Amino acid sequence: MNSSSTHPARSSYGRQAHEVPQSHLCWGHLMRFNHATYMEKPWMEYVNEGGERTAWSYSAFIDVSRRCATHLSTRGVVRGDRVVIAGHNHPDTIIAYFACWLIGACAVPLNMTEDDQRIEYIVNNCNANIVLCRSEYRTRLDAAVGNSGLDIVDVDTDSGNSRYYAALRECEPLAWPDDETDMRWDDCMIVYTSGTTGAPKGVVLIQQNLFADGEDIARWHGITNDQKMMCVLPIHHVNGTIVTHVTPFIVGASVVLHRKFSVHRFFSSIKNKQVNVVSVVPTLLALLLEGKADSLDVQKNGFRHIICGAGPLTCELAERFESTYDIPIMHGYGLSETTCYSCFLPTDLTAEEHRSWMQDHGFPSIGVAIPSNEMAIHDDQGQAVTDGDRGEIVIRGANVMRGYDGNEKANSEAFAFGWFRSGDEGFRIADSQGRFFYFITGRIKELIIRGGVNLAPLEIDEVINRAPGVKAGICVGFENNMYGEEVGALIVPLDGTTDMASILAFCRANLPFHKCPKVVVVTNELPVTSTGKYQRNKVKHLFSEWKDVQFRK
Repeated sequence: MNSSSTHPARSSYGRQAHEVPQSHLCWGHLMRFNHATYMEKPWMEYVNEGGERTAWSYSAFIDVSRRCATHLSTRGVVRGDRVVIAGHNHPDTIIAYFACWLIGACAVPLNMTEDDQRIEYIVNNCNANIVLCRSEYRTRLDAAVGNSGLDIVDVDTDSGNSRYYAALRECEPLAWPDDETDMRWDDCMIVYTSGTTGAPKGVVLIQQNLFADGEDIARWHGITNDQKMMCVLPIHHVNGTIVTHVTPFIVGASVVLHRKFSVHRFFSSIKNKQVNVVSVVPTLLALLLEGKADSLDVQKNGFRHIICGAGPLTCELAERFESTYDIPIMHGYGLSETTCYSCFLPTDLTAEEHRSWMQDHGFPSIGVAIPSNEMAIHDDQGQAVTDGDRGEIVIRGANVMRGYDGNEKANSEAFAFGWFRSGDEGFRIADSQGRFFYFITGRIKELIIRGGVNLAPLEIDEVINRAPGVKAGICVGFENNMYGEEVGALIVPLDGTTDMASILAFCRANLPFHKCPKVVVVTNELPVTSTGKYQRNKVKHLFSEWKDVQFRK
């Protein structure tokens, strides 16, 4: 039996991964089922940057995916091989994923907004056999591949006379896998982490991960074959891929895929296409508020809620969004290492209960563990802490990754004590039904250690963002000779009248002195990854002039 089916961190509630029921033994079986069941039913509508739309039925999309799989096979790709995909939000990218998964190959998506050095590292680290590259990125990929001889295939079906388009038309659809083919333990995706220091780590996901997380997301949010989701997040990352492509495909639903997020197109697309659920990151909520986007009463057209995670959501931002638009945020939490989401706020909470969990505990709750995984809060020795106390969020279950690719040191640290250790600090509180609601207080490695006292960044962020004249802000721990680290605030001002002294005074009125920012630095934008996570360590140098200053009350 494959070791990924018996790994302790992939077991939960006393059940090993191979004992977890799964709707299909492989992605190819699901594709065959959907092809026969849904045929000309709408699967995807793609919206490019100019607002032009292209529609795909289940039948057409699956047919082209099978032809893509044949094309890859003719170039030597077989089960177990790795395929780099240099693309962006476009049907071609999802077609490439499906083609890989049909063969049993592993897709390695690139984030083409990253720098050339990181692109080159991933291409040369992942042991790929071939690169599928959109023509606009060809020059960068040629440089990344160098003299390695790695096969690069230009992918661009926007033009009807492209060589790639012609090649797919000439291919016969790849045959379906036989009924006994089991690819649950096959690698299907390697997503490289967006860490701020050191080389990125390749998170290896297997086909079972897709089904475990996708099926739970669908059940939790009521996604059925008569529903429609919308994707505005990048599909090189698990959120855009798993939540709004894998999940709807598993249940026979439909998806509207946008090339990029647009404040002015967001709600109109939801209304015009009768979207039921969309997944975002907190940054997009802030942009909608800043742009004064008109919700167009989408709730009256069947829109139910917004899924939000993958970045720090403050109580202040959540309250402003929900009060402005009267649209509930189903806050959740997960990592690439757990396929995508591991917990969500329950969708059956009353309005009062929902508001309480989002506002009354200093941080918005990230919710309750989904069925495919267990969650807990541990100390650094792998022991559970008292409920309400802070520790590390740990997870185990069928949606936990196989491991970091070729990195035994990272794996031994991440899987210590039989759980996946998230590196995130948090706590949990039980409700009257005995359900544990989890909260995240920040990255453990981002904790500010001032005079030996650990300070949670998100707690301080909450106050900074409520301060007068602050459009957006984060706290940053910077080097200080007196306390080891001190607290600074990096802010985007609301306008030219923002007063730094007023911000510091507000923080002092709402935080004890040791947690208060001592310095305010102004910037045009906050440092975030492509998925909206703050990169505090990248801006510590902005506070270097205060290294020798002792701040007093």
